[in-house]
Amino acid sequence: MSLFALDRKVAVITGSSRGIGRAIAERMAEQGARVVISSRKAGPCDEVAAAINARHGAGRAIAVPANISSKEDLKHLVDETNRQLGAIDILVCNAASNPYYGPMAGIADEQFRKVLENNVIANHWLIGFVAPQMVERRDGAVVIVSSIGGLRGSPVIGAYNISKAADFQLARNLAVELGPHNVRVNCIAPGLIRTDFARALWENPDTLAKATANAPLRRIGEPDEIAGAAVFLASKAGSFMTGQAIVVDGGVTI
Repeated sequence: MSLFALDRKVAVITGSSRGIGRAIAERMAEQGARVVISSRKAGPCDEVAAAINARHGAGRAIAVPANISSKEDLKHLVDETNRQLGAIDILVCNAASNPYYGPMAGIADEQFRKVLENNVIANHWLIGFVAPQMVERRDGAVVIVSSIGGLRGSPVIGAYNISKAADFQLARNLAVELGPHNVRVNCIAPGLIRTDFARALWENPDTLAKATANAPLRRIGEPDEIAGAAVFLASKAGSFMTGQAIVVDGGVTI
């Protein structure tokens, strides 16, 4: 069996109706996993699940909408996955929010709270709902999609970067707590990726030129270029890695 095989694994991926989350879901399904597509709106989730099922066969994907700001929604996501597919083997915390673009001095308290709650506390909630069943089976992989923003400062996405730095520490701390039970927790730190979420950072030609000027690969990334790292971390190939952050940024941070 391939080191990257995910046969018979059940994977929940938040924010998977588009962008990086969708690419991860598609590639995990390609490796044999049964995937749960989840984002706020049911329609886009259903469309992605249907596309995966059309490609890989009925039952390979289900849609369970959830708003990451709702603890009740996240609990329902886990319960419904357990009901339809069984125990969760892989959890990918990909969904995030960034309602503010500008200097820290201008951010409203409610905007700052939303960033921290959706990007850090929601991950804590969801992992807390899933971890007990992984601990019980002594097997599981959690992947948090953070960002290279968590490694750097920014004049325009500072609050977002603070939340992503916190995700690195969340992974480290949970790796310490869950590691004795053979449950691994890691982060992926993408650079600038061509997604709707990051559109403000790449759609403007001048902004894009600045973002890529010092990048060794001289370009931004595509969602599918993050999916491989997620498959690695979730599969046997990554079975000795925990508490780490894989930087996938075209060399920007070097």
